[in-house]
Amino acid sequence: MKSRTAEDESHHGGAPINGSKSIKKHKEMMMKKKNMRRLGGGGLSLEAFANAKSTTNNYNPALIKKQKEFYKNAKYVSKYKKSLKQQGKQNDISSAIRQPQDENEGEGVSQRSKKNKKKKDSSHSLKELYEKKREEEERTRIERDAIFQAKKEKRERVESQRKAAREKMFKRTRKGQPVMKYRIEHLLQTIQGSTS
Repeated sequence: MKSRTAEDESHHGGAPINGSKSIKKHKEMMMKKKNMRRLGGGGLSLEAFANAKSTTNNYNPALIKKQKEFYKNAKYVSKYKKSLKQQGKQNDISSAIRQPQDENEGEGVSQRSKKNKKKKDSSHSLKELYEKKREEEERTRIERDAIFQAKKEKRERVESQRKAAREKMFKRTRKGQPVMKYRIEHLLQTIQGSTS
């Protein structure tokens, strides 16, 4: 073991190292120094720690979603306003075109007679439309009924064939054995059906 000199004692704080207490203190101080070096200084203060945690990084999915939705809605609103503007302009143009035409026509015929003619024409055309619609609905109903009837007949035919085949398949001899004739016929039919 090395003998310690006065220089060594002065290096470690000036107190002689000769007890277990001083060794423990020395180890604790060395550990503190190591930790300080490892952490990069005296550590963070409470304020610095709180501020570091509160800084926002730029990635927040909820915020991004909100912003996307906001911009999407803004785009829809601007499109809607544009379309309203365009419709307003079109209405102004169409009304400006209609006014001179009305003035030219309004010279010979009174406005009351025009209204009466329009009412008669509209009621007559409405009746025609109603009749056409009724005829069309009647035609579609008849077609639907015919299709339904054909499907029903086909279903009944298939069902009766299935029933007959089932009866043949369940036939037994007097001793209780199945009749092989019908089973072999059925197999032959299925093979011929699959090849054709």
